[in-house]
Amino acid sequence: MSAVARFRGFLSWPRTLGSRLFLILLAGLMLAQGLTFSVQFLERYISAKTVMLNTLESDVATSIAVLDRLPAAERADWLDRLDRGTYRFVLGPGLPGVPDMTDQGRQIAGKIQDAVGKRFPISFESIPGDGKRLQAHLTLSDGNPLTIDVKPAPIMPMAVWLPFVLLLQLGLLILCTWLVVRQAIRPLANLANAADALDPNKKTPRLTEAGPSEVAHAARAFNAMRDRIAHYLEERVQILAAISHDLQTPITRMKLRAEIAEDSAEKEKLVQDLAEIERLVHEGVAYARSAHGNTEKPSRIDIGSFVESLAYDYQDTGKAVMVADKIDGAIVTRPHALRRVLTNLIDNALKFAGTAEISVQKDGTGAILIKVLDRGPGIPEDQLEAVMQPFFRLEQSRSRGTGGTGLGLAIAGQLALAIGGSLALHNRVGGGLSAEITIR
Repeated sequence: MSAVARFRGFLSWPRTLGSRLFLILLAGLMLAQGLTFSVQFLERYISAKTVMLNTLESDVATSIAVLDRLPAAERADWLDRLDRGTYRFVLGPGLPGVPDMTDQGRQIAGKIQDAVGKRFPISFESIPGDGKRLQAHLTLSDGNPLTIDVKPAPIMPMAVWLPFVLLLQLGLLILCTWLVVRQAIRPLANLANAADALDPNKKTPRLTEAGPSEVAHAARAFNAMRDRIAHYLEERVQILAAISHDLQTPITRMKLRAEIAEDSAEKEKLVQDLAEIERLVHEGVAYARSAHGNTEKPSRIDIGSFVESLAYDYQDTGKAVMVADKIDGAIVTRPHALRRVLTNLIDNALKFAGTAEISVQKDGTGAILIKVLDRGPGIPEDQLEAVMQPFFRLEQSRSRGTGGTGLGLAIAGQLALAIGGSLALHNRVGGGLSAEITIR
């Protein structure tokens, strides 16, 4: 990335709503504070300038009148008394200068001219090299020259404490803006967290309905939505269970009629079709109920013994299921749901590879990792996620013997989530599939 691109990325609009609100509010408050300070500064500048010029006019008029009336020998003693911070009187012609003056110089010259009046002819010059230094030259009544040396100081010198006050104000603006944005964003963050953790089947705390009316209304709407989702899921299971129950009777009658029919090729096909219909009904209900796997109460099991017992059950029926490696340790889970997950994965491995291996390990985070390994044909990389969807079959033939119902992996994935775990599929190096269940 080039330096220009990095600079543009640094100046880009922040992605989070909190950062955007913070910048907008802080910029608006700082702009308002800056405008207020500028207006006050300008008003103070104009007021101070007016007072300074009016004071200059009256002081100069008084000082020239005093010096004009004093004997020439006593005037030097009075110069220090008449000295001011921005101007002083000098006996003599002063320094040579140029007639050009700034706007401020012309204003000061006008005030001095008003103070002197027409009694004493006066001329003004700007002294080069001395910034805004100005000298006014006049001749007193006895013919002696007098110079008014003016060095305008800042009308409003900045106080030493002013920068600290401005920094304190900036800090208060940042703090107050952050508190306001945090207070405004917190309900939205709580709503987002509740949406991420949404699971109608778990006894998660309801979103609090306190706070401002808009926040409380959004919380009530979210809680109502969660209740409706839970109700719809429960209805789905009940409907499928009812359908399954209602279909069992006609399927059983059809199977009985087929059994008493004369033996023929058509009879065999009919019996197979009825068996597939019955299996599909059962698998559909099992998939719907898999989302409610948390209805089983959690219990503590020894994961090593649990996996060994499952492998022995397969071996007793002549299936090639081996435990490659295992660890001993107790975990809290729903054993029937976990057994159904592993059974579906092992059945898949046996169907496509003829053998299956089970491995139980701990990963770097301390989570239990159960792998069901096979050396079958594997799954194309672009379809590893698709096979987790219900009714998706890699085998596209209509034969249920080879393609299955397409619900086994979907049920396993649903149950893995229901017991607080996750299921992932990976192709193995050298061929085959690794189905990995992570239980934290």
